[in-house]
Amino acid sequence: MDMKVLLISALLGFVSHVRSKTDSNKCISANAKTCGECIQIGPQCAWCKDPGFKPSRCDDRDSLEKAGCTALGIENPRGTMTIDKNKPVTNRTIDGGQNLRPDEITQIQPQKLTLNLRSGESQKFTLKFKRAEDYPIDLYFLMDLSDSMRSNLENVKNLGTELARAMQHITKDLRIGFGSFLEKLVMPFILNTPKYQKNPCFPNDCSAPFNYKNVLNLTDDGALFTQEVSKQKTSGNLDSPEAGFDAIMQAAVCTEVIGWRNVTRLLVFSTDAGFHFAGDGKLGGIVQPNDGKCHLENNMYTMSNYFDYPTISQLVDTLSDNNIQTIFAVTQQFRDLYQSLSSEVILENSKLPAGVSISYISHCKNGVSEKGENGRKCSNISIGDEVKFDIEITATGCPSKGKSETIRINPLGFSEKVEIVLNFICECECRKDGIPNSPECSGGHGTLECGVCRCNEGRLGRLCECSQDEFLTDDLDANCRMDNGTDICSNNGECVCGTCECKKRENPEEIYSGKFCECDNFSCDRSNSTLCGGHGRCECKKCICDANYKGSACECSLDTSNCLASNKQICNNQGTCECGECKCKDKYGGPTCEICLTCSGICNQHKDCLECRHFGMGTKKHTCQEDCRSFNITPVSTKEELPQPNGQTINICKERDVDDCWFFFTYTIKNDDDIDFLVASKKECPSGPDIIPIVAGVVAGIVLIGLALLLIWKLLMIIHDRREFAKFEKEKMNARWDTGDNPIYKSAVTTVVNPKYEGK
Repeated sequence: MDMKVLLISALLGFVSHVRSKTDSNKCISANAKTCGECIQIGPQCAWCKDPGFKPSRCDDRDSLEKAGCTALGIENPRGTMTIDKNKPVTNRTIDGGQNLRPDEITQIQPQKLTLNLRSGESQKFTLKFKRAEDYPIDLYFLMDLSDSMRSNLENVKNLGTELARAMQHITKDLRIGFGSFLEKLVMPFILNTPKYQKNPCFPNDCSAPFNYKNVLNLTDDGALFTQEVSKQKTSGNLDSPEAGFDAIMQAAVCTEVIGWRNVTRLLVFSTDAGFHFAGDGKLGGIVQPNDGKCHLENNMYTMSNYFDYPTISQLVDTLSDNNIQTIFAVTQQFRDLYQSLSSEVILENSKLPAGVSISYISHCKNGVSEKGENGRKCSNISIGDEVKFDIEITATGCPSKGKSETIRINPLGFSEKVEIVLNFICECECRKDGIPNSPECSGGHGTLECGVCRCNEGRLGRLCECSQDEFLTDDLDANCRMDNGTDICSNNGECVCGTCECKKRENPEEIYSGKFCECDNFSCDRSNSTLCGGHGRCECKKCICDANYKGSACECSLDTSNCLASNKQICNNQGTCECGECKCKDKYGGPTCEICLTCSGICNQHKDCLECRHFGMGTKKHTCQEDCRSFNITPVSTKEELPQPNGQTINICKERDVDDCWFFFTYTIKNDDDIDFLVASKKECPSGPDIIPIVAGVVAGIVLIGLALLLIWKLLMIIHDRREFAKFEKEKMNARWDTGDNPIYKSAVTTVVNPKYEGK
């Protein structure tokens, strides 16, 4: 377990180191010239304002401290969040019962915040929302009065009345209004004949066609609402979809006409058909896009024949901007169509400044949490329910040139908003302490800010030492970099008017050189703790080796004297000489490749000659004198008399001859082509097989197998006979012999009995 903990700690440490190194490289490669530019790179970048600090001033905090920057010299501003107004959400049982005015009711908390945002660093806060009891409600009922609604009209009338009655139990401050819609008054949506215009439902009685009319402004008179709804009559048109979107748009934007208050706004939309949307107006020659403005005269929409139907997105934005929640009361047939348009209690924010993003995480009823777009909303929020949203706001860069921006977040359909003031951290605090025309900036050619010079117009350079007229570019440091992402003068010098001046080292023999101070004569590889192994010189971080040496540290000698074998050949001709040492082939070893590591192949190569020269047999006995003349053979009696291998020049072999006998020998390679052999005259031949035991064993085996088979056959016969006898006994027991007379049998003999004769 301890080893696992140690390994995990090591891995975490390595990952942290790699991440820190990556962050450091990102800060340095951005080439920030001021503290403000540095802190805009990301929250990981800090700035060192210490005077005379030579390394890159823009780096991560740990790297700056390691490079010698003092703790007070590090500028690393962080973002903050301040809650300016945080009135608790209203609980009527605690906050005054039913006597609160709408402006005294709080459903969202907090109400105002100030965020100081640094680039890349997010700020988080939690927004609490609670639907208050008895909160004032404006409810506008919008009804489809096409002739297809005739069968549903009474239900719709009752729905409006029941809805108004139900709302009375939710809030005592209810205002309710009513409007109706049909279709645009152009072909092919309606018929323009005078008869049709007067009564489009002939022979049935109905009202003249219209687009949208506001029948009843929002009022607290429930009886008046019921009365107006009951008066409504259907009308007629030619196609199935209706102009419901025209009606919703006018009901939403005509705030003063309808009488909307700054409270919860509900719009109940009732229809049994689909809807026309943007583009359908072209069928009637209407091509002007909907302008989203109020055009009610005498409570009638007068521009229906001029403006096209609104787009869905336009309608959604309009309802959102006016905090109107839409409730669709449609027939089952079109339920799915309107389901996608049904509004939910969701959080919406005003337009964000460029470079600012916002994300939501919802914490709804029953512990349900969502992220992304679903994090904006919570469904099925009843009165008195409290939900929370975690909100995170992040800025990249410095939007609006550092000016404050204000955004607002509000629940759709509610007038209350959270006001958020965004301040952007674009500069460091040390800039306030800048010294104009500082002597440190080449005698007053710039302002000393945060440890560096901000040059006056027309001056360039780290210390404003250069005149802009002398250069084609303002970025003098670019002339002192090898490429993007590298340090100025390779961090080994200073850039003076676009030219690198290399550092001096304590040891005068150690020198930086090169156009970008990228070279030195002391950073080459070392061998045996000596620069270039003592066999070369260091030039621009690479070793230039002497004549008889090579390698990155001149560690490889080209002298081959140590590789000569006893036969005066380099590595015994069985390898190559590298850096004064033999690299042997696979089958050889030793300092000069004279040791055979796998000699079985060589033994087999000499086998035939030894058979013919010493034993007078084998495949070469006819060509033996010619093929084996270089063999010097010395016989010994047994293999025990052969010398044992010494690991260098003597090798022992064991081979099989044509009679399947083993013979043994050793060989020694001399300096010339001759080979000396010692051969054991006594061979090891395998003994012949003992025939009698083999034959006896085979016969005994056959007999035993036969007896076993007879016993098995006898056992099977006994079992079979017993089964047959048992079967016979069973059938015998089941037999029944009837001793009575056969009723159909008639004997041929007639017997007469004399009644007087009683057997006497």
